[in-house]
Amino acid sequence: MMVSNTTGRVFLVGAGPGAVDLLTLRAARLLGEATAVVHDGLVSDAIMALVPASALRISVAKRRARHTLSQAAIGDLLVELALAGHAVVRLKGGDPFIFGRGGEEVDACAAAGVPVEVVPGISSAQGAGAATLMPLTHRDHASIVSFVAGECRGLAAQNWVGLAGPGRTLVIYMGLAGSEAIADKLIADGLTPDTPVAVIERATRHDQRLFRSLLADLSGLIARAGVTSPALIIVGAVARLGVADSEILTLAEAAPCPIS
Repeated sequence: MMVSNTTGRVFLVGAGPGAVDLLTLRAARLLGEATAVVHDGLVSDAIMALVPASALRISVAKRRARHTLSQAAIGDLLVELALAGHAVVRLKGGDPFIFGRGGEEVDACAAAGVPVEVVPGISSAQGAGAATLMPLTHRDHASIVSFVAGECRGLAAQNWVGLAGPGRTLVIYMGLAGSEAIADKLIADGLTPDTPVAVIERATRHDQRLFRSLLADLSGLIARAGVTSPALIIVGAVARLGVADSEILTLAEAAPCPIS
């Protein structure tokens, strides 16, 4: 592939929650112009189909306890590709600045003098709420919404008091594996065991699934339903709202609109 001898540019692009037609127009255009795409494992095949056949495609998929590249190595890779003259799209599920480590990649590019831009995407939380008609805020139920990472260091030492409860919605990313510890943590910090919870798997995609239960049963629900990543956990009164669990299958059958 022929690339410029001058320094290229890195675009940190949010791929949104999964459905191809939830990409922003800017994201779709940049994908079509990219000469190299460094992508996460959760980016759908339909979105990757927008990448030119001539472009380099490099997966840096991360799974629990198994990373293709370390975060530092990903930063180095983006810099290397840009210095070789590529128009680099770093494609991330959701939004780059919501648990996407976009800040670390901006720092890596800036330290090397590589031009970098961030293209926001619809967050996974927004997509999950919209796909199930479950508002994250509601005048009658929640005026505060918080996002937390469930797969993080020092969970037991963190103070989650005030993140969930009456008038609040808590959205937990990457919480499947630690769901039992998360529920125990929330209850220990003052949340009642009968607090409503919802688990939304593969939101906005054709095979999305929705499950509801109570906080004390969160890990049991995930195990019984065989929930796999990507999935979000929503804690609070709004978890009762939206479509019925059985109706989610009807919504999932709707064909996405193609981006032209």
